[in-house]
Formats: sequence, C-alpha cells, structure tokens
Amino acid sequence: MAFEVMDEHEQGELVQKWLRENALSIVIGVGLGLLLIFGWQQWKTHRAMHQLEAATHYMALTDALEKKNYDVVNQAAQKLRDDYSDTSYAALAAMQQVGVSLSTADKDKDAAYKNMDWAYQHAPAELKELVGTRLARLQISTGKYQEALPLLDGLSKATTYTALVNELRGDAHVGLGHKDEARTAYAEALNGVDAGTPHRNVVEMKLANLGAKAEKQG
Repeated sequence: MAFEVMDEHEQGELVQKWLRENALSIVIGVGLGLLLIFGWQQWKTHRAMHQLEAATHYMALTDALEKKNYDVVNQAAQKLRDDYSDTSYAALAAMQQVGVSLSTADKDKDAAYKNMDWAYQHAPAELKELVGTRLARLQISTGKYQEALPLLDGLSKATTYTALVNELRGDAHVGLGHKDEARTAYAEALNGVDAGTPHRNVVEMKLANLGAKAEKQG
C-alpha cells in the first residue's frame, strides 16, 4: 500500500516501525556527526592557541631585540624553531637572527646564511618569495653567485618581486663575469621599475657600468 493512501494511524505505525528497525543506525550516525563537529572545533581551538603561543614567543623576541639582548633573541628563536616551525613566526624569527649575526662586530656571515636558509626552507607560501630574495642577496654578498642563480630562477615565477629578482640575477652574473647576461637581467629589471622610483637610478647605474644605456620609459 502506498504511503500517501494510508490513514494517519497507519502512517504513524509505519514510521514507528521504521524507527525501531533503524534506531541503532540513527544513533551511530548522530554520534559520529557530533564527534566530527566536536573534533573540528577542538582542532580549530588548538590551532588558534598554537598561533597565539607562537606570537607570544615572537613578541618576546622582538622586545629582546630592541634591548639588544641577543641571548634571549636566540633562545626565543630556537623555541619557535623547535615547537612552532609550522608558523610564520619561526621563519620571521630566523630572519631576525640574520640581522643579529650581521650586527655583531665580527659579522658572522656563515651564521647569517644558515639562519636565512632555514627561514627560506620553512617559510610559508606568503613569505617564500620575500625570504628567497633575501637569501639570494646574502648568497651574492658572500660570493655564492652560482648558488644564487637557480634560487632566483625558482623565484622567477613570482610576480611581486620580479624586478628585484632580475636585478639580483644581474648582480650574480656580474659576480661570475657574465656581462651579456647581466645586461639582459638589468634591462629586464628596469622594465618592472617605474620611472619615478628612486631605486631605478641604482639599476641604471649598474647597467651603465656594463657599458649599456637604459631605454627611456614612456
């Protein structure tokens, strides 16, 4: 008999019968649903607390940096590496350590390089390009020209720092004595720098030092 032709009593009996037969499945389904909702909320709470703890350690680091208490800076940075390497604060802390390494009297470039490399390897997507350009600049300043080029090639897909990447590529080629490649890289860098930008003069000077003139914009 079709459900719609039953009277109210028959329909009620049929519904109760279905509920009795499927009670266990309904209870399990509701229980699983509640567990999933509870688990998701717990996970979100854990992630929020994790980020908050990392931010607290990073604030302690910046306070210590302002006071030039470099031991505390390095301790806070190590804590972030050990327990919060999945947050952006760990990479930012490593970048702050680079500044510390280069601010000391003996300018420990090896330590600076290791810290920047760690920051690059662990940087989240939103920081990857920025840290990559900093690492390439450090490589070039320490004579690691050949190492800088593949890193810069990997950053070429980025759009935010295209002009800077091309300028650094030019610097690396200059270091290797590749004048033609350097001219091309600087010319491409200028294509991404507005005429009124003060830094454009720096790139034009680099190009001029290679015996080439920049094309006028507009």
